[in-house]
Amino acid sequence: MYRSRVVMAGIGASVLLGAVLLAAETGHDQTKTPDTPAAESRNAGHRSADRVQVYLFHSTERCSTCITIGRLAGETVNEFYQPELRSGKIEFREINVDLPENAELARKFQAGGTALFINAIADGKDNIAEDTRVWRLTGDEAGFKSYLRGKLDDLFRE
Repeated sequence: MYRSRVVMAGIGASVLLGAVLLAAETGHDQTKTPDTPAAESRNAGHRSADRVQVYLFHSTERCSTCITIGRLAGETVNEFYQPELRSGKIEFREINVDLPENAELARKFQAGGTALFINAIADGKDNIAEDTRVWRLTGDEAGFKSYLRGKLDDLFRE
């Protein structure tokens, strides 16, 4: 009985991970658009961000991949953006969506589970985007950090 539950849980987790990877591979981008209340589009020309929020939303129960994404994102911000951290130009936080005190922030970002969001604030306007590519990079720490660093560097360029 116990063994069959473990097997079924493993199959369920595999199916879920497969669906996430398939969505990421097929170009499914969860970037928030003007149709959603969470953000305004960055498509109206490139402007350097005044501030950037890098938020990893998660549930209380977390898998190892979710934990890895948070660890690598935090390490990237801490390793490469110390001046921006000190000045408040960049912020990294891990936010548990299950806690009542985080409900409003989770609603603003439309986060329901584990997801990495980047909010490039320009001229006082939020430009919130979920980054799904990080899921494919968790097995490559250097690749993950290089990718996220490039993405954040682009937000600070004019």
